[in-house]
Amino acid sequence: MANTYLSRTPSSTGNTKKFTFSAWVKRSNLGSAGHIFHVYPGSGERSRILFTSSNQLHVELEAANSNKLITTRLFRDVSAWYHIVVVYDSDNGTSGNRVILYVNGVRETSFGTEVYPSSGSTSGINTTTQHEISSYDGSAEFFDGSMSHIHFTDGYVYDATAFGEYDANGVWKIKTSPSVTYGTNGFFILKDGNSVTDQSGNSNNFTV
Repeated sequence: MANTYLSRTPSSTGNTKKFTFSAWVKRSNLGSAGHIFHVYPGSGERSRILFTSSNQLHVELEAANSNKLITTRLFRDVSAWYHIVVVYDSDNGTSGNRVILYVNGVRETSFGTEVYPSSGSTSGINTTTQHEISSYDGSAEFFDGSMSHIHFTDGYVYDATAFGEYDANGVWKIKTSPSVTYGTNGFFILKDGNSVTDQSGNSNNFTV
């Protein structure tokens, strides 16, 4: 998907305090930043999920940019699919549970940078701003690799087991038709080949 990205601009603001993002991704090149999901509502308030140029996962979802999680773990296997699930719930009473990151069914707990949003903080995601998959402002830091089965649930939080499961050999695999509630701005794309047509029933289609 290098130099290609997907975009959609919601017609109305959804739940900016509670949502889940899930995607299966496979990197092709290392050593350069690649955005998985990105929204820029303005004033430097970026909400995004990306691989850094140092091959770490970087998550910042609060609109005020005070939230930031950057893993100590490095993601350098270009032959592997990574299942990434990010949960945002700023109303959660436990600070460390307001942003949760799972990779291949396991919660990430080791971060070089670990700052959680304050209670009730809103995200730039789910606003009426262009939402991008695989780019930074539609012009840079494209994700170089493959993506599949991308879900977004507006107003609903799920852990990784909603979207994946272990097979008989202990390998984490896709649930091709998970039982989740998508909410108004929720979507499910890249289910079948390269289709950007929303499979959630919401008709929240993306544009290449």
